[in-house]
Amino acid sequence: MVAVVVHLQVKPESLDQFVAETKENARNSRKESGVVRFDVIQQVDDPSRFVLFELYRDEQAIEAHRATPHYGKWRDAVPAFLVTERTRQIYRAIEPD
Repeated sequence: MVAVVVHLQVKPESLDQFVAETKENARNSRKESGVVRFDVIQQVDDPSRFVLFELYRDEQAIEAHRATPHYGKWRDAVPAFLVTERTRQIYRAIEPD
């Protein structure tokens, strides 16, 4: 399995729009056969900061996700809401295997 961790900082005036777009993307992503988890979390002491934790069965599932209409919609909408560009790290899942 492959884990993707995305960090985002959102403009305060864009929080509601960002959350709405991100929830829609997450809900649709969880319907994909190659997606094991798709979590959206918000930092408690700085509500402008979010993390997406995405767990995929394999690299092909990541590519399939990136080709979906809901991801494309999210990808195109979100940059206008951000303070800085999002960052992404990719991890190899160790446990459970």
